[in-house]
Amino acid sequence: MATQKIYIHEFEAQDYEVIALHTSLEDSRLAFHLNQQLEVLLARTQEDLHIQIKEGSTGLSRFEFYDESRFITWHLVQNKSEVITETQGPGVLFATLTNDVATSVYLLPEHKKVDYILKIDNLENDIDLEEVVRKISEIEWVSMAYRIDKNKLKSKHNLIF
Repeated sequence: MATQKIYIHEFEAQDYEVIALHTSLEDSRLAFHLNQQLEVLLARTQEDLHIQIKEGSTGLSRFEFYDESRFITWHLVQNKSEVITETQGPGVLFATLTNDVATSVYLLPEHKKVDYILKIDNLENDIDLEEVVRKISEIEWVSMAYRIDKNKLKSKHNLIF
């Protein structure tokens, strides 16, 4: 089976934008409100975005919409999740004590307070990004939405999906 290498400079050349969303909404409710505000059709993908760390693995929910008329792909991805591991320690007498330890995992670790990431691929000048951010901010349950400077991202390789 042939392997394909993707170099980071190839990804940097691609035209995409990243918007950070702060909200307490569940992923499906957020996608519903984004669909209404932005007139897109974000739908849950078959598979989550899997992240593997030494404590275990977890999946980040992902929604996607491909706009065929403008050739733009919209991705809504959960930024944080938890890996829960069981640890056993000595208990009283002959019993063992079991504790659950949660480890947080982030798609963009430098933006730990961000709940969701909206990545827009193949973005041309036909979409006003400031207008997109304004429309997202109008959603009652979104406390904050803003653009992330992709040139300052240290973990931009996590956005390749």
